[in-house]
Amino acid sequence: MSVKTQQIVTIKGTRDGLTLRLNDQCSFHDILKELEEKLSVGSGDETEEPMIRVNIQLGNRFLTSDQQDQLKEIVRERQKLVVERIDSNVITKAHALEWKEQTDVKPIVKTVRSGQVVEVKGDLLLLGDVNPGGRVTATGNIFIMGKLQGIAHAGRNGDTETVIAASYMKPNQLRIADQLSRAPEDSEEGVYNECGFIDQSESKIRVAPLQEVMKKKPDLVSYERRMLNG
Repeated sequence: MSVKTQQIVTIKGTRDGLTLRLNDQCSFHDILKELEEKLSVGSGDETEEPMIRVNIQLGNRFLTSDQQDQLKEIVRERQKLVVERIDSNVITKAHALEWKEQTDVKPIVKTVRSGQVVEVKGDLLLLGDVNPGGRVTATGNIFIMGKLQGIAHAGRNGDTETVIAASYMKPNQLRIADQLSRAPEDSEEGVYNECGFIDQSESKIRVAPLQEVMKKKPDLVSYERRMLNG
């Protein structure tokens, strides 16, 4: 079917408002023209009706911020509508690189000594120990194939789903997002192959065997194998 015989703008009503699906095979000029025509129907109504939220779906099309502003302006002028969200299957190279950086696993081989700080974006896989007074932080998960006796902070940007796992766990302090767990004053021997995570039912950090946490978070299976098998 050619672009000419396809609808350029499809409008669908939902419980939350309107969804506008824009054909991603035609020109941006054609989209603006048809959008103006379709939204002109019923314009000029001055009744005190509430604003209707609009979700615009671009498909496989990328729009600049200026082009997005043009769409929002047409929607705003023609009806009692307000654009709540614009979704696209396409992202910029800069956004793709940023996403990759945030989701990558950063392997580091070293011993983090007292006073030293290791900070990474994404997940941290540390092959070494964190000594008392040492600190490791990550925006993602933290996996330590060694002793954790210092401070570890996962989910630094607020991700409450992250975890902190260590081959030997006896930390001075665990932090996940904004939750904090300090080592007990009568600290006993550490534990092996344990994982700290936020227990949502208690809204606090809990430490449990890695196998138990893996059942709650199946995506950790590859790391669990590394931790247990070395």
